[in-house]
Amino acid sequence: MISINSVTVSYGGFTLLSDINFNISEQDKIGLVGKNGAGKSTMLKLICGLQNPTTGKIAVPGSVKIGYLPQIMEHHKGKSVIDETMTAFQEMFDLEAELERVTAELGERTDYESESYSKLIVHLNELNDRLAILRNDAPEVQAEKTLMGLGFKYEELGRPTETFSQGWNMRIELAKILLGKPDVMLLDEPTNHLDIESIEWLEDYLKNCRCSIVLISHDRKFLDNVTNRTIEIMLGKIHDYKVPYSKYLELRKERLAQQRAAYENQQRMIEKTEDFIERFRYKPTKSNQVQSRVKQLEKLERIEVDMEDKSALSVKFPPAPRSGDIVYKAENLTLGYDSKIVFSGAEIEIRRGEKVALVGRNGEGKTTLMRAITGSLRPMEGTSRVGYNVSIGYYEQNQEDVLDKQDTVFGTLDRIAVGDIRLKLRDILAAFLFKGEDIDKKVAVLSGGERARLAMAKLMLRPYNLLCLDEPTNHMDILSKDILKQALKAYDGTLVVVSHDRDFLDGLVDKVYEFRDGQVKEFLGGVSDFLEKRRLDSLNELERKQQDAPLPTAKEESAGAGQYRQNKFISKEEKKLRNRISYLEKKIDEVQARMKEIETVLANPSPSDDYMELTREFLERKRDLDAMTDEWAELSESLEQ
Repeated sequence: MISINSVTVSYGGFTLLSDINFNISEQDKIGLVGKNGAGKSTMLKLICGLQNPTTGKIAVPGSVKIGYLPQIMEHHKGKSVIDETMTAFQEMFDLEAELERVTAELGERTDYESESYSKLIVHLNELNDRLAILRNDAPEVQAEKTLMGLGFKYEELGRPTETFSQGWNMRIELAKILLGKPDVMLLDEPTNHLDIESIEWLEDYLKNCRCSIVLISHDRKFLDNVTNRTIEIMLGKIHDYKVPYSKYLELRKERLAQQRAAYENQQRMIEKTEDFIERFRYKPTKSNQVQSRVKQLEKLERIEVDMEDKSALSVKFPPAPRSGDIVYKAENLTLGYDSKIVFSGAEIEIRRGEKVALVGRNGEGKTTLMRAITGSLRPMEGTSRVGYNVSIGYYEQNQEDVLDKQDTVFGTLDRIAVGDIRLKLRDILAAFLFKGEDIDKKVAVLSGGERARLAMAKLMLRPYNLLCLDEPTNHMDILSKDILKQALKAYDGTLVVVSHDRDFLDGLVDKVYEFRDGQVKEFLGGVSDFLEKRRLDSLNELERKQQDAPLPTAKEESAGAGQYRQNKFISKEEKKLRNRISYLEKKIDEVQARMKEIETVLANPSPSDDYMELTREFLERKRDLDAMTDEWAELSESLEQ
């Protein structure tokens, strides 16, 4: 259906894609994978004609209709959600108007035997055939079904599009593409702003639709559920696998292993042959054999090993200055916009060194709380305040609105950097994979993943002691997610993070605030502990199920020797006290273990160890340990009383 022939894309002296060849056939469902900046989004733009290749050709038949959802887009304003979505049926409305015109003209004409009359009849039949394909349910019914499948509530369909966030406007654009029934859909990270119900609805739709799909996503499950073919872009080349993502990972590993083994065997054979030629080159009795082996090497098709992209982030956040014990506190907090309340009555306390996750469905108030913490949103009721000496580094979910598209990568940092850090800007950018000519790129040409990395690099310019990260992994590839997670685990400040990605949160956070039904609930412990308590398998289940976990059965209660009955009547204050004590005991163990590690290094430091930095960290840990031990003793005494 669509043919990509010898396509190369170059920018100056840099080649992004080199001699790419593949076809998109009917009902192909292709996952386009590769690292951020590998050229995935560029490939979609080439296919839909928004960008031209440097060399090569992309052949798209004129009858093929393409629907394209970009990663970043300009959204339409001035219409309601339903009216904007109904523009997807413009082709059908135009065909109906044309059908009406042709029918009226045929009713007026009497030249039934003329050639023009015959052509008009043919045109009428073509219009009816095309409309038969496009017409199913009434257009408005189709639009409502699709919008509600993507998460809109019925009462929201009449609201102006500009009253919704970029993520919700992306859903409107996605609905328009689905309703347009294209022959080929090009979708660039469509799940980034969807919650689980919407993702599952979209999965089901894409699995069952008869069109071809080329899909970019970092969601492994989504790729496995939707695609039947995986095309990997790596270092400008492609590798085409006729299998879904998980199977592709297995086959890729096998292919590279077989390729390396074949290469090593061939190299050993070449080495032996060259050794034979060198040893017997000047012996007349061996001349025929020598010549035979020389010709053998000349004709040999050399095996090449595919280069792997080994580049990766190397992130280490600056040491956090010491803040007060209470980093953020909210009492009886009600937040919202204009007269709309998002949540109310929230009691939130975040202490120094805690790593906190905000979880729940889209629209329940996670980003709203972030804005209150950073001071950009005032409470409707209650109090919201940060603690003593708190400096906040904020990563906003929508980097399109935050970064200046006309600035360069280097200029983005250089414009806000002050002091000695200006001398390290190139090193910071290199840690986030911006090297060489990359630093002179305009922000406007960066991929979503590159913009995410650049925004994260901005957080390195000051030693913040509170990082507020709103969906930091949305556009990051899987390897970048893992490296960022390790850097945040090593960060010695306080972290508040919004994410739907359980793999990213698991092992990173030690406290969870759940946003549900206009309320905020605290849970002390990691994400796995939280999910176990809620008897949920994943954060996706949390988003889907809107009821509390069931109470223990009679058998479970009996097996627990009445423990459940005992716990049931523990007061809310006592339960909170016990949870805090348990949390402190865990943190005290962690701090003591780290102090022992530092003592071991300081006793016998190597030339690469920063003695002053280790000493500073040891003293910081000692102060934290003293404060936590005092608090633990005080709370334990209160509990006994």
